[in-house]
Amino acid sequence: MTAAPDLSPVTRIPRTGLPARAVVVGDPARAEAVAELLDDAKEVSYHREYRVFTGDWQGVSVVVASHGIGAPGALLLFQELADAGVTAFVRLGTAGAMRAGIRDGDLVIADAAVRDDGVTQQLIPTAYPAVAAPEAVLALQRAARSAGAPYHRGVVWTRAAFQPGFLPLPGDAYERAGVAAIEMELSALFVLASTRGLTAGGALVVDGANADELVDEEATGGYDPHRDVVADGVARAARITLDALRLLAAEPR
Repeated sequence: MTAAPDLSPVTRIPRTGLPARAVVVGDPARAEAVAELLDDAKEVSYHREYRVFTGDWQGVSVVVASHGIGAPGALLLFQELADAGVTAFVRLGTAGAMRAGIRDGDLVIADAAVRDDGVTQQLIPTAYPAVAAPEAVLALQRAARSAGAPYHRGVVWTRAAFQPGFLPLPGDAYERAGVAAIEMELSALFVLASTRGLTAGGALVVDGANADELVDEEATGGYDPHRDVVADGVARAARITLDALRLLAAEPR
C-alpha cells in the first residue's frame, strides 16, 4: 500500500524537496503561463488559489507558484515554500504606477516596500523594514537590461485594501516621497525573507499608469488591467524574472 504524500497543511504542497528558487505570482493562470516557458514542467499541486509547478529554466530548477490576492494568504504560501526548501523568491506581479514617467507595461523593480499589507504588523513591529535583497534587485536589473525592457527602480507601496474606503489615504505623501508603484503582497514577502535569511525580489508590471485609478473611488471604474500592453509586459517580465533566478543561482554562496 502506497503511503500518502506528506503535504503542507494550507497550500498542500510537498513539505520537502522543492527547488531552491521560485517565481511567485498572484493568478493561477499566470503560474501556468510562466510554467509553460520551462523545460520538463509539471504541476505539483493545485489547492485553493495555490497552484504550483516545477521545471527547469536554462538548466536551473525552479518553482512557479500562485498565491492569490492579498498579503495574508500570500504569506502562507511563502512560508510553506520556504519550509519545503525554497531559499530565493521573486514575485512577478502587477502594480499601479505612482511616479511620473512610468508607463503601462513598464517594469518596476522594487528596492523596498511600504508595510501597509495588513498582516506583517501582527508579526513584527512596524519599524522593521521591508527590503529586497540587493543581489535580487541587481539580478532583475541586469536581466531587464539584457532584454531591452523599460524598467524603473524604487520603493513600492504594499496596501491591503484594493478599493478605497472611508479613511483618508497617504497617497499624496507617498507620491511626493517618490514611491514608484502600489501593489498588494510584496512587503510580506520581503519581511518573511529578511527574518528567515532568504533572498527576495520583486518585479512588477504596470497595469495602470495613473495612481489615482487605484485610490480614487470614482476612477476605479475606468481601471482595466486586461489590455495588450499589460499582457505583453507580463510575458516579457516572466522571462526576465526567470533569468534573474538563473543569475542568482550562478552567484557564489
